[in-house]
Amino acid sequence: MTRIGMIVPSSNTTLEPATRRLLAERSDVDVLCTRIPVRAITRDGTGASFDVETMVSAAELLADAEVDCVVWNGTAGSWLGADHDRRIASAITDRTGLPATTSTLAILQACHDFGVTELACASPYTADVAEAIVAEYAGHGITITGRSEWCLSDNRAFAAPGAAEVAELLLSAAKPGAHAVGLICTNVDGAAVAADVERELGVPVIDSIAATLWWALETAGAPSRINGAGALLDQADLRHRASRIVAELRVRTGCDRTTLRVDDPLRGLHVDLCAAESRADGVRSIQHDPSLDQRGLETVRWLDEHRRVLVQPAFTEPPFPPQALREVYGVSAQVLGPVERGGEVVAWLSAHSIGERAWTESDVDAMNAARDAVAALLDR
Repeated sequence: MTRIGMIVPSSNTTLEPATRRLLAERSDVDVLCTRIPVRAITRDGTGASFDVETMVSAAELLADAEVDCVVWNGTAGSWLGADHDRRIASAITDRTGLPATTSTLAILQACHDFGVTELACASPYTADVAEAIVAEYAGHGITITGRSEWCLSDNRAFAAPGAAEVAELLLSAAKPGAHAVGLICTNVDGAAVAADVERELGVPVIDSIAATLWWALETAGAPSRINGAGALLDQADLRHRASRIVAELRVRTGCDRTTLRVDDPLRGLHVDLCAAESRADGVRSIQHDPSLDQRGLETVRWLDEHRRVLVQPAFTEPPFPPQALREVYGVSAQVLGPVERGGEVVAWLSAHSIGERAWTESDVDAMNAARDAVAALLDR
């Protein structure tokens, strides 16, 4: 049994029932909560106790119950700063010996693992708090492309609107080009409408309650996939590990960009969008470009036929990559590595170089190691 200890805002009436609902089929996980004073959300901090010592005192009570991790289930770090939350997590670990995290750190991790640099932001907060969130997320490479807020400060009032109003809040924040829509508050149940909103918008919903639960499970070392509650809980466990695989592949090969494309209908993943990407500084992202029919590409058909690594020091002979890869993204050389499952190529890794280059045996070894890692990941 995995026990997750949650520090909850005192006036929050949403996150506990929402978390129980999300864990309804998870008999291996239990959640234990304690509360700290939070009655209002204001820019000047009145009405809430977000200081480190208050958090640590609450964490010590949870530690008495022998929980496996402690999570501050509140989004104050989204305007007070992620460093504030890192200090909280570090202080909790120092005092209790338990791994610790927070909702804001979970949201930022989800944005990283989903490759989100353009985020629509929905919240119940007042405009000045929302503007502080915009500034904080910009410091993490995330541009808020659209906003919608209820302009409330009484924390109890955040929980009053029903599912239809929550869905409308998310939809009204969304703007063309956003990679995801974030709901920044753990007293608004975005998880209940996430799947429906995703079907309408075609992008993930990063709900604070769902993100916190996902990252708490990861922090506790427990399986974190939960089906049927939206892309985050369905895909984040895979994307998180895939992000590490492609990052290691880029380091080992010294290339400019690495990507992973996966076909997994049960998770809602399709090869026309990258499941993971790692880029050198200044290299343009390809992760959210769905313009090409990947299965129809000459290089992908080659992978499907030969089932081995394709090494291309230059694009002087077939199979040729798409023109857009060369002209729009500036790729001049690549190595592709197919991943098989059930006799089919269900995924492939790409290592891109902006300049022509002679790929070495160690580069191919790195690609094969990454293929093995992805195969093991898909078999989890």
